[in-house]
This record gives sequence, C-alpha cells and structure tokens, in this order.
Amino acid sequence: MLCGMTGSGKSTLALKLEAEHGALRLVPDEWIARLNLDPRDQARRTEIERMQLEIAARALAKGCDVILEAGFWRRSERDEGRAVAKAASARAKVIFLDVSLAELRRRIAYRNASLPPNTFRVEPGELEGWMQMFERPTPDELDND
Repeated sequence: MLCGMTGSGKSTLALKLEAEHGALRLVPDEWIARLNLDPRDQARRTEIERMQLEIAARALAKGCDVILEAGFWRRSERDEGRAVAKAASARAKVIFLDVSLAELRRRIAYRNASLPPNTFRVEPGELEGWMQMFERPTPDELDND
C-alpha cells in the first residue's frame, strides 16, 4: 500500500515496483481517467477503490503481489488494506512517501505544466486542504517486517 499525498511519488514508485516484482498494480486515477469520470467525485473514487481492494484480495489469495496506489490518507483505509491481506494469508506493507509541503508544491506545479496521462490538474489551494485531511501513519503501521 503506497501512502502519501498527491505529488509524493506514488505513481513513480508503483511503476518501479510493478516492473521489479511482476506485481498487479491498481491505481484509482487510471480507472477514473479511463472511464472519463470527475477525479474529484469522492463517491465514485471510493467505489473504485473498493472494487480494486476486492480485486487485490482475489489476487493475494492466488499468491500474486499487489501494489495499491490509492494514497491511503486515513488510518482506517490502511487498516482495511491490512485486514484484506490478512484474510488472504498475505502480508501487507505500508510504504509512506513523506514529502515536504514545499516539495509537493514544486512537483505539482511541474506536473500541472504538462499533465501526464491519467493525471488530473491540482488547483491552487487544494493541496493545503488535502493535507488537513491526511493522517500520517504511525510508527507501528510502518513496522512491516
């Protein structure tokens, strides 16, 4: 489970891990873009994340490694991901990409200048609001060994 704010590098790391481990990579933003949905429609995003978690459970039960790139901003989301892995007799790992607000702003400005595929524009001020909603993982969540 890749945990971090928009612009923290989750997509870059997910692609790297997918290539290195032959894992199944599930990314809500890719589905949202493919279905031409509003990326700010939280109800649809939640529905897609739930479907991806169900797919992850099935893949884990078959022994496939899975990379979930949903951001996992809340502890309850991370707890749910761990529970799904445990039910599939798999091990969950939370990877927290901890990036400063100044660096996030820089990265998002760069990204907004030429949006890559499946990426939506972050408007000024959104990042700060999202930071208020983010629950940083506690040390016990990151002790994945």
